[in-house]
This record gives sequence, structure tokens and C-alpha cells, in this order.
Amino acid sequence: MFAVEQDLTQLEEELSSQYGVARLKPMLALAWHLRQRDPARARALSIDAAPLLMLLPESERRLEQARCQLIDGEAAWLAGHLDAARALADDAWAEFHRQDDSIGSADARWLRAWIEVDRGNAAASDAELVGAAHDVWRAGDRLRADVIDAAAALFAVFRNLHSANERWGKRFDPAETGLHPAAAGWINDYLGTAAFQSSDFGRAIGLLMNTFEAALATGQVRRAINVATNIGNAFTSLNAHHAALEWMQRGLDLARPTGWPMSIGLALMQTAETLRQLGQREAALELLHEALATLAPMSGSRAYAIALEYEGDLALDGGDYAAALASFARLEARGEALRQADFQSGARRGQAHALSHMNRPLEALDKAAAALALAREHGDAYNQIAALKVLAEIHARHRLADPAPLEAPSPALHYLKQAMAVAATIDGYTVPGDLYDAVAREYASVGDYPQAYEIALRAGAARDKTHSQEATNRAVAMQVQYQTERAKTEGEHHRQLAAAEAKRAEVLQQTSATLEHLSAIGQEITTHLDAAAVFRALDRHVHGLLDATHFSIFLIDADGSSLRCAFGVEAGKPLPSTRYSLTDEHANSARCVRERREILLDLNAGDDMPNLIPGTLPTLSLLFAPLLIGERVLGVMTVQSLQASAYRERERLIFRTLCAYGAIALDNAGAYLQVAATLKALSATQAQLLDKNVELEQAYKALEEVSLTDQLTGLRNRRFFLQHVDADVVMSLRGYDDPLRNGAPERENAPGKDLVFFMVDLDHFKEVNDQHGHAAGDAVLVQMQERLREVFRESDYLIRWGGEEFLVLARATHRDDAKVVAERIREAVANRDFVLPDGTALRKTCSIGFACFPFVPEEPRLLSWSEVVELADQGLYLVKRSGRNAWAGIYSTPEARHDGVFSRLIHHLEQALNDGEARLVTNIDEVQVAAGAKTRRLVLVSDKVTPR
Repeated sequence: MFAVEQDLTQLEEELSSQYGVARLKPMLALAWHLRQRDPARARALSIDAAPLLMLLPESERRLEQARCQLIDGEAAWLAGHLDAARALADDAWAEFHRQDDSIGSADARWLRAWIEVDRGNAAASDAELVGAAHDVWRAGDRLRADVIDAAAALFAVFRNLHSANERWGKRFDPAETGLHPAAAGWINDYLGTAAFQSSDFGRAIGLLMNTFEAALATGQVRRAINVATNIGNAFTSLNAHHAALEWMQRGLDLARPTGWPMSIGLALMQTAETLRQLGQREAALELLHEALATLAPMSGSRAYAIALEYEGDLALDGGDYAAALASFARLEARGEALRQADFQSGARRGQAHALSHMNRPLEALDKAAAALALAREHGDAYNQIAALKVLAEIHARHRLADPAPLEAPSPALHYLKQAMAVAATIDGYTVPGDLYDAVAREYASVGDYPQAYEIALRAGAARDKTHSQEATNRAVAMQVQYQTERAKTEGEHHRQLAAAEAKRAEVLQQTSATLEHLSAIGQEITTHLDAAAVFRALDRHVHGLLDATHFSIFLIDADGSSLRCAFGVEAGKPLPSTRYSLTDEHANSARCVRERREILLDLNAGDDMPNLIPGTLPTLSLLFAPLLIGERVLGVMTVQSLQASAYRERERLIFRTLCAYGAIALDNAGAYLQVAATLKALSATQAQLLDKNVELEQAYKALEEVSLTDQLTGLRNRRFFLQHVDADVVMSLRGYDDPLRNGAPERENAPGKDLVFFMVDLDHFKEVNDQHGHAAGDAVLVQMQERLREVFRESDYLIRWGGEEFLVLARATHRDDAKVVAERIREAVANRDFVLPDGTALRKTCSIGFACFPFVPEEPRLLSWSEVVELADQGLYLVKRSGRNAWAGIYSTPEARHDGVFSRLIHHLEQALNDGEARLVTNIDEVQVAAGAKTRRLVLVSDKVTPR
């Protein structure tokens, strides 16, 4: 029903990592919980979800569409379009009800209840809450049950505090802990409002402040606005008007950006009432008129009734009795419609005041009597006292018939003594000084001066007590503010501590993985003894790990007086050669050498950048680090980004480590060159020997190249494959292990992280040699390699595995694309003739088997690459048995039992397929699966990957 910010963050992360119909669940959940936080985005998410909804089964689709209608309905309600909101809520409820979705039905009823509140239809609102409560209790949803019951209790308080407490007081335990913030907020709202109605304003403020924080935390923005104004009212009742205005302004600041008329109108009118009590009538009148205009479309609401009451009071204060009479008459009508006695009683008293001042005493008397009767009917002592005071004032102002029976020397005194009697029945009630003053004046007017004097003394004592109470109220207000602010401060401190601890744990986890990765990179970089190779390795890894628009390495010249750019790349293009004096004050690279420390520059767009190398891009983040070997400085390495603040602590750690490895590798390369130069200078003989050594080295390299290449086809051989496959396996596993990349969207923004092994075998190749000779067979094999090169990328490994059999490793690819590639291989062979040396055209086909590494993505280390090659060969074996000129791939399934799966796939493939442990992807209509294991096994070096 409502969610905290942490839940939204999880939904955002889940949405960003999903594709297709899998996005639907987090997308709709996010839209639902943003319906008041960000209605525009909630609406946009609903629209984005519409095409995906069409992919769902009809019943599920209709339920989700009904949920989207509720989102639109709530937006219409907040905007004051109550008829449109009700129509959307009704349509949604009808669908939920049809499919017996109790939660959906309750949510629709909840919205309809609030629509009826704004219409001023209290009976309809109550009925909706009763229905919603029934739905959620049937569904067993504790959170919704608590929220809906607390809202029902809150509405009951406004009608009759005593009855509300009788009905709901035992439903909620104020001391209960562990509640969802939304439920705790609504329960505190009920308890706080009940405390307010019983004049326990200090307790009311504390509870309502908790409600305000909970409402904001759970995305109930409109509720937060309402509660802020109620807190302001409570402070007003404690004569803490500055605190009251602060909370009124807080509510108004929340309301205005939303554009919601009910929220804005409520905040405006409550602020106006506070200003009225401070005597600022003009400012109050201006705000009140704006509030009434804003609330006009919802003239049936309780908020509009409150605004009418405030308008009447303001008119009475200003002596505009005709306007006051009109306002209170409209208020009485609204009070009757709302069935809320406080409005009815106040409206009748207000009309009585206005009529009395307009010299219409009999009408005034009728209204005041009606107010008294209503207060007596509801057992409302406070409103009885107020009505009796109005009756006394009317009789004091006008000559009217005496009430019968007259129980005092004058009619005014008659009613005032009744007011005193009612006051005596209220436990802890302090009779106000103005009531004693009125009684004293009436005794004096009938000549009973001793009694008048005695009552006047009581008036003085009452004022003293009132002043003491007012001081106590102010102290309570200050204490509540202090305690609340302290609790907020402590809570924020604890939240910050928790966030910092979570961040620290995340950084430690990332750092551990990063260091492990960097260790492997360091081993690679430091094996090079050639500076150019070191530069290339550093460039590759810098761009793989950091946001580096610019990367360059400066080395100190032999004379030690200047720096030269030994390697530089920016936006994929080499940088021009540059040189700086080590004393150049404007060169950051020279400064880095002089100070022997890391330098980070974070610039803003448009900043003056005097150190910019001519022709280079205006980067905003620049990181320089010295290349140090002990106390010796070899040079400087720098990375630069067009993004602001691109290099934080983690990135700096990575760069610092790469600099350390780079310095070691470059120093080794330099030492190697120095040794070579020294040996060359020993003598001509040694020079010749070195030349011979170079020749031998070149010959060795040529021989090494020959040893890695198939001489007939020019393809790589098994030896090459076995030397390189382990590195590709590590890179593939890193794609599954690296927490920094694992959450990235797979198809759109990230390269593939799978390896696909294809076993390709020319069908009936022996016939070529037997019928046309071995030269013809060689020609076919050479043309075969050309066709394989047409299909595969340069980065893929094409291996002549033996005879007419080829192994292809498709690197960094997506496993779902394997069948497309397999079909392209088959077509490249089958659709074009092979041309023999004598010109004969020969039609040939091939069989292809393939499998993907990791075989089980959820457990990437379960099978080794050599076992995956065996599975590819198993696929080839199936194709051969099923007629050739086809392809087949073996894939894992979620049902695969990990223990012994490889053995079952090799020895009992048919059973494994039937059990759902694997699935066969092939273009063969009728696959012939062997009853036992395949008859041949490939001989490969063990490559079981050790878990890190």
C-alpha cells in the first residue's frame, strides 16, 4: 500500500537490470509507490508498461490495467477532478471484484473513501472504509488493515470523541513496536487527533509529528500536508504562535509545488486562522479568500467547512456581521451534510452573534437555543458553555422575554449561572476570567454589589490561573519542540551512521574484488620486457577499468631535465609528441614529478584551463600519479575524463595500483635495454654474438609462430589454442563474478561474456581423398578455412583440430546467438561448390556441434572448458548419427542437478534430455540419440578452474 525510500531504491535497481516483460513487475510497483511522490513519473511508467501488459495472459493483464487505473484515479483525485477520479476507481474496483482480488478491491475502496471525503459525503466514505476493512481482513493484509482501521477511527473522532474512543480505543496499542511506518503513522494520527480533541495539545503534537515523518517517509505527501497544518493548530492552542506559523508554512511549502487544490487550500486557511488569532486580519483575509477560491470545486468537503468557519470568525472580528451571517449559514448546511456536530454548533452560535449585532434578537435567540440543544444532545460541555454565553450576551444586549422559569435576578445572569454549573461538571476545567467578568457585571447591574465583588475576585484568580496555564502551555510547546527536534537529530545521526557503515561494507567488498582483479593484471603487465608492450597493456586495462578519455605516460629524459610523452591516446587517437621542462610551473605532469605525489584536479564546465595541451579535449577530471621505484621517479602517468568528479577513492586506488605495476614493468624494460646495450658495447665479438642472438630470437619467434600455425590452412593449431584459452576463460568468469559489472544490462550496454565452442567436421571427407587425391583434399581444406573466416570475427580462434575437423572459439559473445552462427557455417559450406585443382566443382556439407561456457551460468565453474568442448563434440556426434549437414547444441536448464551432470550428459544424454537436465538446440527434425556414451573422447589438457 505504501513503501519507504529503501523499497523504492530496490525497485529502481531491479528495473534497471531487467529486460522485456520482466521489467513489468518493478515498473508497475514503482509507479504505484510514486503516485504521490512523483505523479508525473508514475503516469509515465504506467504508459511505458502498456505495451508490455499486452504480453500477459488476459486475466493478469486486466488486473494490472486496473492497478494503472487506480494510479490515474489518485492523480485525478489529488488534482480535484473528483468525478473523473471516482469513475476510474469504480472501473478498477469492478475488475478487482470480478476476479476476487481482495487487495485490489481494498485499494480501490480506499481511494473512493477519500474522494467522498472531499465531496463531503461522510456516510459514503464510512461505507467504503468498512468495505475496504472487510477486504483486507479477508486477504490477511495486516498493514492495510491497520491503516484503514486507523483512518476510520480518525473520522469517528471528528464526529464524537467519546464514541470513537469506545469503539476504537482497544483496537490499537500505543506501545506496540515493529509496525510498518505507514501503519504507525496512521495510528499516531488517530491517537494525536483524539488527544487534540480532548485538549491534551502537548501529547497531540508529539504524536502528530511522528505521523508527519511517517507520511513523508512512505510517500503520503497529501497526508503530510494535512498533518503539518494540524500540528500548527495544536501549537496555536498552546499560544505558541510562531511555532504554529512555522508548521503552517511547512505544510504550505509542501502543498504549493503539487498544485493539489485540497492540500493548498487547507494549508492556506489554517495559516490564515493563525494570523487571525495574532490580530493580522488583512493578511488572514487575503489567505482565506485564496483558500476558499482554491477549495471551491470541493465545497462539500470538511476542509471547505472549516474555511467557512474561519471566514465567519474573521468577519465577526472585523464587524462585518452580514458577511459573518452568510458564512455561518453556509457552514451550518455543510455541518448537517457532514453529520459533524462541531460545525453545526459553531455555525449556530456564529449566526446568533451576527444576528444579535444586526438587531435581529429573536432570530439570534432561536439560533443560540438551537446550538445549546445540539450541544446537550451530544453531551458536549464545552459547546454548552459557549452557547449559554451567547444566550446571556443576547439578553444583555436586547430587551427580551424572560426565560421560564427564570432562576436568577436577570435573564443574562440566568444563562451565565447555568454556564457556571456546566463548567463545574468538567473535571480539571478552569472557568475563564471573561465568564466570571460577565457574571460580575450582571450582578452589579441588578444591584448585588457584594456578590459582584466576590465574583470579580474569582475572575482575578481565574486570570492568574489562566496565565499560569498559558505559561505551562508555552513550556509544553517548547518542550515538545525540543524533544521532537532532538529525536529528529538523533534519528538522522543514526541513519547517517547506518548509511556510512553500509557504504563502508560495500566499498570493502568492491575493494577486495578489485584488488584481486588488479593482482592478475599486475602479473600480466610485469611479465613484459618491452616498453611498447607495457604501454599497450596499461592502455588496455586503464580503459577497461576507468573512465579515461585521455591516457598518457610521460618519462623523464636521460639528462633528467625534461619529460617527454612516451605514449598518449585521447578518444582513441594517438596524441602528438610533447615535451616539458621539469621546472615548468604550468605543467601538471612536471609538478607531479617535482612533488612526488598524486595530483587530482576536478574542474567545472567553463573553467579556465591554462594547462590544456593544444588540440586536446577540455577534460573536467584530471588525475596524475608519479611512476616510482623506491625513491626513484621514472615519469608520470595521467588519466583524464570529460565527466566531472570521475575519480573517487576507488578509481584512485585502481590508478595508483596500475602506476605501481607500470613503474615496475617499465623499470624492468629499461634495465633489460641497458643490459643489452652494455653487452653490445663489450666488444665486436660480443656485438656479433648479440646480433646472432637477435637472429636466433627472431628465428625462434618465427619458429614459435610456425609451431602455433597449421601449415596447410594458415589457421591456428591446438598448441596455440591451449596457450590462449585459459585467459579467455578467466575473462568470461570475470564477467560473471565482477560485482561492478554483473548488474549491467546484458544485451544493450555490455559485450557478451560467454564463450561458444563450435566443433565443425566436413562430411564424407575421406571420399575426396579416395576419389580425387590428397591434393584435392588439401584444396578443400584451404577453401574450408576461407569460409570459416567469412563467418567468424577476427578476434575468434579458428583452430584446425585435426584432419577435416575444426574447432572454433567464439569469444565474448552471447550464448543465444550460437544457433545463428551455426546455421551460417552450415550455409557457407553447403551453398557453394568447392573447386578442385583440376577445375572440378565439388558439393560438400559439414556437421556442427556446439556448447557454451560457462555451461551452467548460475554456477560458472561447475564444468571446465575442456568438458564444454566434450559437450560440443557430443553435439557433433548427434548430428553425424542423424544424417549430417546440420547442427546441434547442448544447453543447461535450471532443472539440471549439478552433481555428476557432465557424466550424465556424456554417458546418458538421452536420459538427461528426458529428465529436463539439458535441452538440445538443433535444426534436425529427428535426432538420433545414442543409447550409451559417445564412442570417442577428446584428449585435452586439464583446465579445471580453481574457485577464487
